[in-house]
Amino acid sequence: MKPPGADTVVVRYGDINQKSGSVQRDMAGRLVENVEALLSDRDIAAEVEHRWTRPLVHTTESQVEAATDAVSDAFGVVSASPALVVSAERAAIEDALARAAREHYDGGTFAVDARRAGDSLPFTSKDVEEFGGQAVWESVEDEFAPEVDLDDPDLTFFVECRKEGDAFVFLEKRAGPGGLPLGSQAPVVALVSGGIDSPVAAYEVMKRGAPIVPVYVDLGDYGGPDHEARAMETVRTLAERAPNFDFRVRRVPAGDTVSLLVDELEQGRMLAFRRFIYRVAERVAEREGAHGIVTGEALGQKSSQTARNFGVTSRATDLPVHRPLLSLDKNEITERARRIGTFSDSTIPAGCNRFAPDQAETNARIEPLREAEPDDLFERAERAAEASEYVDP
Repeated sequence: MKPPGADTVVVRYGDINQKSGSVQRDMAGRLVENVEALLSDRDIAAEVEHRWTRPLVHTTESQVEAATDAVSDAFGVVSASPALVVSAERAAIEDALARAAREHYDGGTFAVDARRAGDSLPFTSKDVEEFGGQAVWESVEDEFAPEVDLDDPDLTFFVECRKEGDAFVFLEKRAGPGGLPLGSQAPVVALVSGGIDSPVAAYEVMKRGAPIVPVYVDLGDYGGPDHEARAMETVRTLAERAPNFDFRVRRVPAGDTVSLLVDELEQGRMLAFRRFIYRVAERVAEREGAHGIVTGEALGQKSSQTARNFGVTSRATDLPVHRPLLSLDKNEITERARRIGTFSDSTIPAGCNRFAPDQAETNARIEPLREAEPDDLFERAERAAEASEYVDP
C-alpha cells in the first residue's frame, strides 16, 4: 500500500547500526550494492541514494511497489516502505496525509505515527501526529465518521521527518529478512540435499552475511534425477535473493561410496556417510576459500542426529560445522521454508530414504565407528571432491 505519488523506497537496517562507524559504512555500502543488483536483475529502473542510516531508492510511481519487494529481499534490510517525499513543512505534510487518507482510508480506526531526526524543525514528533491526525480526520469526515485508535489502529499513517529537510509519508513497513548484508562475512560451504532443512539452514547463514558455496552430493543409484532436481530448485530459489553472487552448485559424485556403505555397514552407516561428506565439504572449502560448513541438522530431529553423534561426525573435519537449525522444531523449520519459498521445491518425491538403515545408531563412539567404516573413507572423499563439477542451478 502506497500513498499517491509515491516514487521512493525508504530502506531500514538494524544490526548494521550496532557496528562501529567504519564497519557500519562498509556494511551499508555492501547492502547498497546488493540492493542495486536486485533492482537490476528484476529490470527495475531505480537509483539508490545512500544516506546515513537511511538508504533511499528513487524510482517511478509505477515501479515503486516492485522496487519495495526487491529491497525487502535483500539480506540486512529490516523493512522497506514505498513513500512519498515532501518538504518537511507542516502544509506539505498535511497535504500528503490528506491525499493518502482520501485514497486509502475508508473506515475503521487510524493513527498517525511520526518520527523526527535532528532538532532543526519548528515542531516535534508529537506536533506532527496531532496536526497530521487532524488533516486525516478533516479529509474524510464528510464521507464517514473517522475514529482514532493510538494502540491498535486499522490503518497507520507514518511520517518521518529528516534533518536534510524532507519528510517521508508512507502507509506500511514491508518486512525484510534482517541480519547483515550478504558478503559482509566469509563464505561457507552449504551441504544441500534438497530436503526441507538444508536450504533453510543455508538461508540462515546468508542472513548473517555469509555467502554460500552450495555442494550437492550425488548418491548415485540411491538418489536419482528427482533427488538432484529438488536440490537445484532450492538453490535457484535462494539465488534469486542474491543475483550478484555465484550460486553454481558443486556436484560431487558419491554413488560408489554410498553403495559400498550399504553393502558393508548397517549400524553407523549414516554417520560414516556424514563423516564422508564433511571431508568432501572441507576439500571443496579449501579450493573455494570457504571457512566453514553449514548443515540442516537439528538436535534430536532424526534418530541419528543426537548430541553424541554430532560430536563423532564433526571430528571428520577441522572446519567448524554450523547447525543454525540446531534447536528448532520441525514445524518451525517447515514454516521458515514456506516463508522463504523453498518448501514446495523440497517436497518433490525422491528415493534417498532407501539409503538409511533399518536401525540408526544414536549413541556412537568414535573408535568403533572408525573400525567399522572403510579404511579409505577419507581418501574417497578427497577423490570425490576433486571430481566435482560446477552445475548451474
